[in-house]
Amino acid sequence: MVGKKSGKALLREEGLERTDNNMDLTAWPQVNMINQKNYYTEYLKRDDQILPLRLQQEERRNRMTTNAKDRDRALAQFKPGEVPVPDIEMDLDDDVGLDEGNGLVGQDALGSKIIVIHPGSQNLRIGLASDALPKTVPMVIARRSTTNESEEDRGEPRPKRLKLDNDSPMEPEKMFGDEFASQYATMCTELKIHMRSHKRRVLPNSKELIVNYNKRTPPETISEHNDPLRIDWTEIPSDPRTAPPFVTGKDALRIPDFSNPRYKLFWPLRQGWYNEHDYDEKRVLYDDIAVIIEEAIKTQLNIPRKKDWMQYGCVFVVPDLYERRYVTQILRMLLRDFGFARVCFIQESLAATFGAGYTSACVVDIGAQKTSVCCVEEGMCLENSRINLKYGGADVTETFIKMMLFDHFPYSDINLNRRYDFLLAEEIKIKFCTLNEGDISPQPADFHLRASGQPTRKYLFKTYDEILLAPQGYFRPSIFDHSWKLRDRRRIIDRSRDLYDGSPNDPISTAQSAIIAMTAPPPPPLTSLASNGHGDAPDGMAVSTPVRQLPNPLQKFSEQERTSHSAIGSPAPDDDDTPAPQGDGETNGIKNELDPSLRDDVLPIAPLDVAILTSIIHGARNDDRKTRDFLGGIMVIGGGSQVPGLYTYLEERLRESRPGFAKDVMIGTPPRELDPQGVVWKGGSVFGKLRQTNDSWINRIEHDRLGARVLAYKLMWAW
Repeated sequence: MVGKKSGKALLREEGLERTDNNMDLTAWPQVNMINQKNYYTEYLKRDDQILPLRLQQEERRNRMTTNAKDRDRALAQFKPGEVPVPDIEMDLDDDVGLDEGNGLVGQDALGSKIIVIHPGSQNLRIGLASDALPKTVPMVIARRSTTNESEEDRGEPRPKRLKLDNDSPMEPEKMFGDEFASQYATMCTELKIHMRSHKRRVLPNSKELIVNYNKRTPPETISEHNDPLRIDWTEIPSDPRTAPPFVTGKDALRIPDFSNPRYKLFWPLRQGWYNEHDYDEKRVLYDDIAVIIEEAIKTQLNIPRKKDWMQYGCVFVVPDLYERRYVTQILRMLLRDFGFARVCFIQESLAATFGAGYTSACVVDIGAQKTSVCCVEEGMCLENSRINLKYGGADVTETFIKMMLFDHFPYSDINLNRRYDFLLAEEIKIKFCTLNEGDISPQPADFHLRASGQPTRKYLFKTYDEILLAPQGYFRPSIFDHSWKLRDRRRIIDRSRDLYDGSPNDPISTAQSAIIAMTAPPPPPLTSLASNGHGDAPDGMAVSTPVRQLPNPLQKFSEQERTSHSAIGSPAPDDDDTPAPQGDGETNGIKNELDPSLRDDVLPIAPLDVAILTSIIHGARNDDRKTRDFLGGIMVIGGGSQVPGLYTYLEERLRESRPGFAKDVMIGTPPRELDPQGVVWKGGSVFGKLRQTNDSWINRIEHDRLGARVLAYKLMWAW
């Protein structure tokens, strides 16, 4: 007789025994049930629950009450036979000033009590909103130091020259390396071919003529009393106890390099970023920015007493692609350190359209060290069209000097780290550089070298194609020196991160992602071990990788327009094996949320015409009407745009790249003969004088209670 089996034995034999392997039943994320208690609340769903909005309503209500009392008081004082006071209805949105306690009332808000500040990497533009033009101050501060900037790094000059093994200088044709020599020779050959194809006269031995002339022309010495344009240098007391601890503005650039005591120049902003290379503590960096702006307000605006600043408001211009730590630090500085009554922010491209009076435009702002491109439509910067390139007019200056030295420039000892050489190089670039091919011919020129404690020297030299090839670097940025621009990036100031998940939350656009994707080096190719362990790549994964630099990224624009049915991505490379760029938020495999390391390690560099078309494509989102509007409303501003012939040259490049829209391309200039360098500041002053229906002003009470969180309610764009 077979014995009776237990229940466990039966489950084990039948395979029904339960075993716990600690695995979930499914890999799909499980959504928790809604908390019904909190789901039906009205927390932060009404305006009266948000402090900034509640304060605005209270201010309007108090102003309406005050106006009613004033009207009743005037009517009570009315006597028989007199004309009664007209009943004027006040618009509740007419915010003509702050309350009487803050000092901005009545006509003061039309500009005389509002300070507009637009800082840049090289210059600071500042003034009252009632001023016609801003005051321009170099964004630099000179501080006491043991050495000056030209004595650091063992006196390494800029641009950097190669030397022989015995530390003697190389020949000019070799002192900048083979790569620069090859690119320069290629640009010279292409220019010669282009000029011949356009029936322009080209002398066969023009280079040899100017090189021989520059070699054998010595300088002429001029005594100081015979120099009518001699420079007044900043005098520094010889006693270190009475010497000032710092000097700002133009006076800082006029301090003799070898003064006693020594002074070193510090530029707090470089390439539109914080200059973390020259600073060891972020507190010192923040203080230098505050000191430069504070001294400019005292000296340029004639407001010396800091206690009077609480009667003023401030309009501060920030980049289109800003960093959140920069904006929050500036807000804290303006309200707490400076004591302004209220502050508001405006983006550079939007301010440019305010200053020019345009409603829609593609704004191209070429600054000293950065170039920004952004499409503006109906008073808003299109987020996905924002591009920030890290080159500008200063790169043209350095490249122009390198090309001149390559062709045996007579002043071979020029060093842009020296203050007087830096000012001389800027003067020469502004005087000679052009993009008009008709000006290309061997031409004699001269300049005067003025250094402190030395007699004036007059140099004679000749120029040829250097004056055109240097500004052509905007369209061939590989000729620029980018080796130092990422040095010490994120060394003392970390990236802003989200409070909850810790992810980077600085703004990024799909257009900027496309530029970074084109600039980034290709990832390593997939190996047999890295693919699937059997020597084959996984299904659906392309083995090819994007190329580092595109020879002509615009060749497939027309093809993309014919085949794409969604938002056009970035320009596709010429390599057929390269994956095509994805549309609507993803370009070349890089989504809107870029890898933080890629953001910080890759310098966004692209030809100017490529950047403009990329911005327009991502801003128009495959809408032909918007594309034509933006191509017909390109506005080029900034100090770097003042190269003669730039507008015509840029139009030709854009028409060649987009033949289907050739008749629509038009480069506009700022109207009313505005200086291209001051258009952004002018827009800030116009914005400051508007009746504040946009509710973008931030006062001290809001900042003290909410801190940087108030920006989410006050900014005109998504924070």
